[in-house]
Amino acid sequence: MPEARVLVVDDEPLVRSGMRDFVDKDGRLQWVGEARSGTEAVEMVRTLKPELMLLDIQMPELDGFGVMEALGSQVPPAVVFVTAFNDFAVRAFDVHAVDYLLKPFEEERFTTAITRALQRLGDPEQAMRAGEWQAALGSIRARAQSAQRLLVKDDGRITVVPVDDIDWIEAADNYVKLHTRVRTWMLRESMRDVEQQLEGSGFARAHRSAIVNLARVRELQPLFGGEHVVLLTTGARITLSRGYRDSFRARLATG
Repeated sequence: MPEARVLVVDDEPLVRSGMRDFVDKDGRLQWVGEARSGTEAVEMVRTLKPELMLLDIQMPELDGFGVMEALGSQVPPAVVFVTAFNDFAVRAFDVHAVDYLLKPFEEERFTTAITRALQRLGDPEQAMRAGEWQAALGSIRARAQSAQRLLVKDDGRITVVPVDDIDWIEAADNYVKLHTRVRTWMLRESMRDVEQQLEGSGFARAHRSAIVNLARVRELQPLFGGEHVVLLTTGARITLSRGYRDSFRARLATG
């Protein structure tokens, strides 16, 4: 008899498929469904009421943190986070004894995380209370946002892009483009989320659709109507809109 009904939440089809295989092999688990986005996850948890949720953190629009906050008291009794965060951020999971899987992971690591989650599920005294969840999520999110690198998912692989290598970032529908000297990477995150992750890392918003590495700025060239062009050391030219002009110049002056 399965010990837990499982909902998998991840925006990558290959990752969902891999976790489905692991779940099917584990006789303690019963697959009840998969969500492709945070919004879909909230709806499915409220409808299916799984005992265990495997939750990806880095998703566009509504991320894993947002899912937990939206569910509130309806959070499943056991949650295993699935993440590609760097080691610095992952330490916060360990500090708060939160179960997690660091991508890419093997079946053995999956089984270990599930065993810990099921032990918590079987012992109500070990289950995290709402206040503890909020404290843990706040700590993990704060560490995750102190990004030294961004992780780009590409055909099931994860490429590490150091923040210092990024010249500027451009909005592209549900993605952002990370422009580096070597190539341009497509990252499935919102501009708002990327801006939050880069807070304190020497980047500033120049336009609704552009974030600039201040270390790459060569000069500001005035245009009409209070706008400027930001000229980078790479030769790239980015519009500095009037609405972001003052804050951008202040950040540029203070580093």
